[in-house]
Amino acid sequence: MRQSLARELNDLLERSRDRQLRLAVTGLSRSGKTAFLTSLVHQLRHAGLEARLDLLPAAREGRLLGAKRVAQQDLGVPRFPYDQALAALDATPPRWPEPTRGISELRLSIRYRPAGRPLFRGDTATLTLDLFDYPGEWLLDLPLLGHDYLSWSLAQPLSSATDLNHERRALFADWLDGVESLDPAADADEEQLAEIAALYAQGLRNAREAGFSNLQPGRFLLPGDLEGAPVLQFFPLPELSESERTALETLPEESVYRTLVRRFVHYQQHIVKPFYRNHFRRFDRQIVLVDVLSALNAGPERFEDLSQALATLMQSFAYGKRSLLSRLFSPRIDRLAIAATKADHVTPEQHANLVALLEALLADPLQDLRFADIPVKAMSLASIRATETREVEHQGKRTPALRGTTLDGEEVLVFPGEVPARLPDTAFWARQGFDFRDFRPAPRDNGGLPHIRLDAALDWLLGDKLQ
Repeated sequence: MRQSLARELNDLLERSRDRQLRLAVTGLSRSGKTAFLTSLVHQLRHAGLEARLDLLPAAREGRLLGAKRVAQQDLGVPRFPYDQALAALDATPPRWPEPTRGISELRLSIRYRPAGRPLFRGDTATLTLDLFDYPGEWLLDLPLLGHDYLSWSLAQPLSSATDLNHERRALFADWLDGVESLDPAADADEEQLAEIAALYAQGLRNAREAGFSNLQPGRFLLPGDLEGAPVLQFFPLPELSESERTALETLPEESVYRTLVRRFVHYQQHIVKPFYRNHFRRFDRQIVLVDVLSALNAGPERFEDLSQALATLMQSFAYGKRSLLSRLFSPRIDRLAIAATKADHVTPEQHANLVALLEALLADPLQDLRFADIPVKAMSLASIRATETREVEHQGKRTPALRGTTLDGEEVLVFPGEVPARLPDTAFWARQGFDFRDFRPAPRDNGGLPHIRLDAALDWLLGDKLQ
């Protein structure tokens, strides 16, 4: 108890001196969170050696001395599996690290020389950086706190059949068949509800594998020790008429409808709220990773689904500049980065379009944040570069290309195609000709992890703390 209290007091002191920062990393499935954190930790630990961080002033000026891992404060949160991730990248052949399945944490102590001080003085300072990794699917759950069960049920994409969700409905076909015969007014049958909930969870998993992003409840995808618990055995009721909605409010407590309501409320109070209270509110800064290219590859329905998921996700943040008191006792996210990942999967002249497309996807949230004078920056990056840029000559014309090894082990030289600089319209989808392939990581040379603009992300998120 004394040691825990001492750690908390020390953290409080460091925060008062602005020497501690809590950085959260999130993103939806396959956005590259594990690769990002692995590369970030590696670059900071090897600053000035094999790491190249030219866009981070403290590194470029030789003031960044390095970083080391230290014991984290919260012993109840799993440690981020950095060593296992490096082992995967060093395997033969190299492979991408296994994705994390829940929240994890890693603490770094970063040593640097403050700017403007003569080298001969030998003055150094330390920044304690707490890194948090958590699934973006959990973040999608936070807007559930603004719903009751019925309004949430009606807001789900499967609440009605439209031309815009026919692919999603096909992935939930078994659940739709199972829920069709369910009478909300009947007495609840625990076994029946468990079976239908399992079909709904399987539909969510199917949709995730098919490239959909806007999936609720998020914990159904990563249940952990809640697997099989009644709190994860609810689901929306699709295609309710106005008269059916009115009749639901008078049903008895033992009915199917009231049982689903109770489970939804329990999920709100005991799953969603504790995450927000115990973790999310404590973050100082945030980077959201977005896999735009895979959504483009998957077609218009999944791309629109990603747009809706990002809009939902952006509603979840509590932003605001902080006074000293709020800095110490009620931290809020005061700087945000939004990054389109896998920039190495397109040729360099397409990077500007990738950022423009990301900004178009988030036009309204970005406008709101900038109006509120909240620092936010969109960028593109590759946490661990898997390709090399080449040129090919065809009919006397030189064309940019990428050289890399696919996940199946095939070495290829390709031009993946052009990234649109604005939101795709019907004409675009009719003529699009891109093919953004997935590549395995390249073998590491001299222990380094090559990247694209990870140092720019570090400058935005940490640069002002390393002055």
